[in-house]
Amino acid sequence: MFTKVLIANRGEIALRIHRACKEMGISTVAVHSEADRGAMWVRLADESVCIGPPPAAKSYLNIPAIIAAAEITGADAIHPGYGFLSERAEFAQICRDCKIEFIGPSPEAMGRLGDKVNGKRAAKEAGVPVFPGSPGALDDEEEAVKIAAEIGYPVIIKAAAGGGGRGMRVCHNEGNLRSNLKQASVEALAAFGNGAVFIEKFLEHARHIEVQVIGDKHGNAIHLFERDCSIQRRHQKVIEEGPAPHVERKRIQPVLDAAARLIREAQYSGAATVEFLMDDKQNFYMLEVNTRVQVEHPVTELITGIDIVKTMIRVAAGGEAALQAGRYHAPRARDRVPH
Repeated sequence: MFTKVLIANRGEIALRIHRACKEMGISTVAVHSEADRGAMWVRLADESVCIGPPPAAKSYLNIPAIIAAAEITGADAIHPGYGFLSERAEFAQICRDCKIEFIGPSPEAMGRLGDKVNGKRAAKEAGVPVFPGSPGALDDEEEAVKIAAEIGYPVIIKAAAGGGGRGMRVCHNEGNLRSNLKQASVEALAAFGNGAVFIEKFLEHARHIEVQVIGDKHGNAIHLFERDCSIQRRHQKVIEEGPAPHVERKRIQPVLDAAARLIREAQYSGAATVEFLMDDKQNFYMLEVNTRVQVEHPVTELITGIDIVKTMIRVAAGGEAALQAGRYHAPRARDRVPH
């Protein structure tokens, strides 16, 4: 087990990781910008290191400064939380090169699943249903028009490297598609540093189901059931609920199994969320994989009693997921925590 973990993040998630570490008897190192010097997560940590001025690009995204902070303090692992560097395969690789454990997936697994185009390819190989669409990032406008004509409108344009609704456009006809392609690419480039986009069939009035999964370094992967995040505004989640209401458990089980199978076959270790859309006949299609702990992870912790952050730390230290899916039964509607 680790003796000291550097928390490469700020705010609520930094406090969450700190709490998990302290309960496990692990010392913590907080990194902070000059503006956050007196913040709570900095004051509570055992040690703290200033890594730069207020702009995130010069502090929380400053990989050399974060690695230097880990080396100076003798941290043997780094937890990236969510956002910032949590889904940067380059950062995970640098941690590996510096003999510092990255509490998350390997750079290879992140590359296989973190990019939406690669993730769809991996899902197909694992036998997980995906929407029809472009086989990879689009090369030009005419290719997009041809594919859209084949799969039928409406279609949706998506950023290959991002999420959160940025770089996404729903198109109901060819004119719509042509006018939105450039805008979506520009928005994706600005948001994620990658302007690559792809298109797929758009499912109207869909249920949005996401499955919490944990894999380990021994080839195991289990699901921790699902969360329903169908209530959204502009592709941004508003309400998360678990278990998914008004869906038959026999219809949910194949979704859970598919998520765990995808993570297992990708040789992924750590926490991940596999997102699906479900149509009105309860057929499901994989959307993307979030290769990090999500903001919404406490919903799953409440319905299963499993500490996901502690499990991530144990898995990164070489332990098995130490969970048996059969031990945990899908929570019944009456067992949900009241709002």
